[in-house]
Amino acid sequence: MAYDDTRESLIGNSVDASNHPKDKSNAVQRRRHHRNSPSADNFPEQNGTEPHLHESTKEPTFRKILIVLAAYLGLGSFCFFLLGNQITGKKTNGLLDALYFCVVTMTTVGYGDLVPSSTLAKLLASTYVFAGMALGGLILSKAADYILEKQEVILVRAMHLNEKVGPAEILKEMEAHKIKYRFLTSLVLLVVLTVLGTVFLSVVENFKFVDAFYCVCATITTLGYGDESFSTTGGRIFAVFWILASTICVAQFFFYLAEMYTESRQRSFVKWVLTRNITRSDLEAADLDRDSVVSAAEFVVYKIQEMGKISREDVTAILERFRNLDVDHSGTLTTSDLVQARS
Repeated sequence: MAYDDTRESLIGNSVDASNHPKDKSNAVQRRRHHRNSPSADNFPEQNGTEPHLHESTKEPTFRKILIVLAAYLGLGSFCFFLLGNQITGKKTNGLLDALYFCVVTMTTVGYGDLVPSSTLAKLLASTYVFAGMALGGLILSKAADYILEKQEVILVRAMHLNEKVGPAEILKEMEAHKIKYRFLTSLVLLVVLTVLGTVFLSVVENFKFVDAFYCVCATITTLGYGDESFSTTGGRIFAVFWILASTICVAQFFFYLAEMYTESRQRSFVKWVLTRNITRSDLEAADLDRDSVVSAAEFVVYKIQEMGKISREDVTAILERFRNLDVDHSGTLTTSDLVQARS
């Protein structure tokens, strides 16, 4: 009986408290008790200060990512520089070629304009490409997320340029349409990088426009046919930064495209769940306390469960946890319940 009371208190009584004088009195007493108990403001993890802390740590994390990436590329460049005579192909500058080869290998572009020719160089390249795919992918994806978050703010401001939108409204808008704005941001960056690469190849490498665009597409999709590539000193300096940025941007673009599709299907499913006709079997399934009456909270829990966001086992486990914490079996949790539960 106490367990049923606990369950009803958790999922039902809070909704109906305002309609019953006795429940209203209990609610007032609980509020008074809460005011006299330690305030949530004293606990940073409960009063919302943690997200601000998280925001403040993003930039240091990004710096760490850059340090790790620089160390990885630096070590690889040094090793391939020492093995420069064991790498054949179109060469410009020893150290630059080594760095360029590292980037082309790590991003799996693999033009073929520089190739290892000795056993040692081949073994080093094989090790480097696997390490690059694992470490580089993780590092660069986190870096891309950081850059996208920065660009999201600019994009939202631009879309609401004629409106008076403050920081709070911008953050709220970004959170509500997070995937959409990240997709649009990655799309804009992809277009910019594609145009930039095409123009650079046309002007610096003296490619025809079609050949330049073809080389850009083969690079950013990591096809790397090798018939067209960067062969000048200036071109390879540009390629080191451009290849890193463009290949990751393409990956982010398709990732958020898939996310948008998944989110769209999820929203359609949620809309169907919320608008479909309720049957007798639905009422029976939603009646958690088996009293032949479905409260608003029970209905919410049932719909969330139907959406796949929580399972019936989760609900049962949560209610069992509540029952264990409710030491005095009052159907509510107070500080004294927590103290007794710990003792």
